Amino acid sequence: MLSFPWEAEEVASPAPPPHLGRIVATSSDRVAWLRARSRGVTATDAARLSSDSAVRTVAWEKFHGTGFTGNAFTDHGRAREPEIAAWVRSEYAIEPSLALFHAARERRHLATPDGVRVTDDGTVELAEIKTTSKPWSRIPRGYLRQVWWQQYVLGAERTLVVWEQHLDFVPVAAEPRCEWVERDESQIELLVRRADDLLAWMRGERRP
Repeated sequence: MLSFPWEAEEVASPAPPPHLGRIVATSSDRVAWLRARSRGVTATDAARLSSDSAVRTVAWEKFHGTGFTGNAFTDHGRAREPEIAAWVRSEYAIEPSLALFHAARERRHLATPDGVRVTDDGTVELAEIKTTSKPWSRIPRGYLRQVWWQQYVLGAERTLVVWEQHLDFVPVAAEPRCEWVERDESQIELLVRRADDLLAWMRGERRP
């Protein structure tokens, strides 16, 4: 049977990465973003889940709030993040992200990574940006919990943690420092268990 060039088989487009189907809101819609975060366990929450007793503390604050609305340090971090994100994009080709994602396992397990990249082989990699007034000899443990939680939610294999030190809100170096953090299944399993406990407290299934 004769065939013609215009009858060549169409090449199927690759399926979009699964995490793109799990976007809950974006931080540009702050009302929807805050509402969704208040009803679930975020990476910010996961950073604080260092023990079973910490779960109860975070649950109480979910119900009652903390009264914290920001300070000069958080304002500085928000102002610097776009600049640092541009450096990350230029040096590592990780695109900035404003999306709030939910995990495949549980819709109330949430994360908003600062950057997301999908490699040619389909591997998901993330970026997390921090500013600090203190020099780091290593990434603080709370931030590692935040990173592992984000990896779990998005199905990512590793995260580029990028931090910029400042002195009186002036960066001390021309470029930020960075370090790759690999996925840690044992730490993720522990965080997921504590997050499920937190959700049980939030649903009123547990009492002091």
